[in-house]
Amino acid sequence: MIETRNLTKKFNDFTAVDHLNLRIETGEFFGFLGPNGAGKSTTISMMSTVLLPTEGEILIDGKPLNRKDSIGKRKLSVITQEYSMRQDMTMEEVMEYQGRLYFMPKKLRREKTEELFAFAGLEEYRHRIVRHLSGGMKRKLMICRGLMIDPEIMLLDEPTAGMDAISRRQMWNLIRKMRTSGITIFLTTHYIDEAQALCDRVALIDQGKLNVVDTPDNLIHALGKYAVDETDDEMLKTHYFRDRESAIAYLSQTNEDTVMRNSTLEDVFVERIGKKLLKK
Repeated sequence: MIETRNLTKKFNDFTAVDHLNLRIETGEFFGFLGPNGAGKSTTISMMSTVLLPTEGEILIDGKPLNRKDSIGKRKLSVITQEYSMRQDMTMEEVMEYQGRLYFMPKKLRREKTEELFAFAGLEEYRHRIVRHLSGGMKRKLMICRGLMIDPEIMLLDEPTAGMDAISRRQMWNLIRKMRTSGITIFLTTHYIDEAQALCDRVALIDQGKLNVVDTPDNLIHALGKYAVDETDDEMLKTHYFRDRESAIAYLSQTNEDTVMRNSTLEDVFVERIGKKLLKK
């Protein structure tokens, strides 16, 4: 379990994360969503102890996390936005290096490498140099490297950034497979459909402050399960309805440039956070 208590990070006069209180259960797939600069990556940096909190604390299974706690830190594995791997190594060498960093016996290093390459579908590329890999394959390799030590918690910071649609779906499938081991996953993403498809619960954060925490379904139902998009004077206006009959009744009174559809988590995001940004 991960818990943050009044977690705060300030950079001089700027508050990036403002008294954040979260509780993520063991084995939960938790999404952390917000616009650029909302504090998502700063939060992950504090969870991975790259940054230290200005105030508050992070607890892992009830124990405060700090840089000196090597046992607590070993429970965590972080997949960053950047490709943090030696570009002149082969995939196999990246895994070997990771195993040695954590003093894994040679036999175990090789067994885990074989297991994880099979898990990610990378066996035939094991001797390929990192700089010659596609973006999607690099992301898969980073996940394999992160899983090398059998972490209890995986922090995924924009794991599908820059991927095409097919590569994103492949990564979704890989992430879903990770859940079978009971691992806790904390995901940040700008792809709201990704969070809707994968996450048990999501938190929306804006300007460092928590906006709401709930399941995607509950948030969508609270907004209105059905949406009617209406184009008026070249502006798109969306109206939300709790039941299909009300949506159809409204639709029947509008012009031909109107469409009814199911509401999404992206609608929730726009209504709760995005509209403020659009007015700026």
